[in-house]
Amino acid sequence: MVDVEREFVMVKPDGVKRRLVGETISRLEKVGLRIVAMKMLRLTKAMAEKHYAVHKDKPFYEGLVKFISSGPVVAMVVEGKDAVTRVRKLVGATKPGEAEVGTIRGDFGMEIGRNVIHAGDSPENAKIEYSIYFKESEIIKNVLPDETWIYE
Repeated sequence: MVDVEREFVMVKPDGVKRRLVGETISRLEKVGLRIVAMKMLRLTKAMAEKHYAVHKDKPFYEGLVKFISSGPVVAMVVEGKDAVTRVRKLVGATKPGEAEVGTIRGDFGMEIGRNVIHAGDSPENAKIEYSIYFKESEIIKNVLPDETWIYE
């Protein structure tokens, strides 16, 4: 079996409001990543604080928490070979003005605070992040490389 990696991806409130969820999913799937968990939700302040805990002492922390909990988001776990690296390339630079055309942020991001999408920056951080939103029992397992799904 091919070794696969999991990545956490979130379409932020601005992406949901602008109806970019389908476009985001399409781009993830077109590069061969599989969605193994997905839900739409509105973050509580506690969830948002946990999500951005690494930025707690930074001046922009309160703004991040307020924005990410301002409307619905779509949280996903995607899986595939080198998923984190592949998603980060697809997402583009944090600042939309620095993101390449063809990336999600380069094509749709408006400004650093409204850049449509969040993705984990390492397999370890991806797991920490997706664990905020998903129980292990909610993540589909046993997907074989040939796309055959095994049901337990």
